[in-house]
Amino acid sequence: MELLRPEATVLSLGDRVLSLDREGRPYHYFRQGLTYKRALDGSLHLRYREVERRRRRLSEEEALGVYREILALAEAHLEDRERREEVLRWIPEALLDPTPYRLAYTWPISILPPDAYLSVVLQATTGCTWNRCTFCSFYQDRPFQKRSPEAFAEHVEHVLALLGRGRLLRRGVFLADGNALALSEPLLPLLEIVGRHFPGEPVLGFLDLFTGLKKEASWWERLRALGLRRVYLGLETGHASLLALLHKPGHPKEALSLVRALKEAGLSVGAILMVGAGGKPYAEAHFRESLRLLAELPLGPEDVVYLSPFQEEPATPYARLGLEPLEDVEGEVRRWQRAVRRLGLRGARYDIREFLY
Repeated sequence: MELLRPEATVLSLGDRVLSLDREGRPYHYFRQGLTYKRALDGSLHLRYREVERRRRRLSEEEALGVYREILALAEAHLEDRERREEVLRWIPEALLDPTPYRLAYTWPISILPPDAYLSVVLQATTGCTWNRCTFCSFYQDRPFQKRSPEAFAEHVEHVLALLGRGRLLRRGVFLADGNALALSEPLLPLLEIVGRHFPGEPVLGFLDLFTGLKKEASWWERLRALGLRRVYLGLETGHASLLALLHKPGHPKEALSLVRALKEAGLSVGAILMVGAGGKPYAEAHFRESLRLLAELPLGPEDVVYLSPFQEEPATPYARLGLEPLEDVEGEVRRWQRAVRRLGLRGARYDIREFLY
């Protein structure tokens, strides 16, 4: 059975379901318990379960084999002429080719919040203004740079060329990289460019606590008038000693005034906490103080508390601390989820291993 949507083509064939964008490129393929996801750089990623959830990036040879299978399915079962032509103009090698992605993104997209995976990502900046957190390896490969309006406008054109009609699948604009909302006046013309190319689309972005404290509510009102709708704050923990260990500037309590200013400006907030950070030595204080902070924040039904299972990266300064990790991080996430619900807040899982753009 084929389902022809304005933004996608879906083939449902018993135990196989294939989804393609309007450029004819596969983005999701389910086959007998295996889920394949194609990223915009052409890479193919497999998700499956063996008691626990597993994930890996396929080799080029494996990816080409799956792409051949997908194209054969489309040729055999897709009846609509226009949709067939969209798909069958591709060859496996073209689906795997990263060149169009690299023209659009000088540096790869490192991470997004879960509800932004299908946003259009535009890099107002590259890198992170701080980039010294002991646990983070997302931006170690690049310097922090901000784009001029001219360079940003050119970047937007490249991104639109990459997406083509695949843009129909996407909702909202995520302003990257790690801390793009830290920009002051230089941010305004970039948001105006976004508004011209994506009229009416909500703009989202990361913000660090230290930078956000320097802004008044009136500043956030200006950004809201230019399309900003949600701000993601990497709070990580409500425990001051652990936050210092993670080498994040500021004090957890300072989030109160920042969140208040964001809410007064009419923005929604995504508050991110890392469950398991600090391991066993900090587990109870991390849990207790983080929940205490959440209870004080002026969060509403439009806001989300993201609970991220902590992933220790071997090459980071955090790994050299030698903190004993929790034995059951997943069980700890469930404990936090129950506690967040008891506070009347909306919680969501944020597993960085699931990220794919």
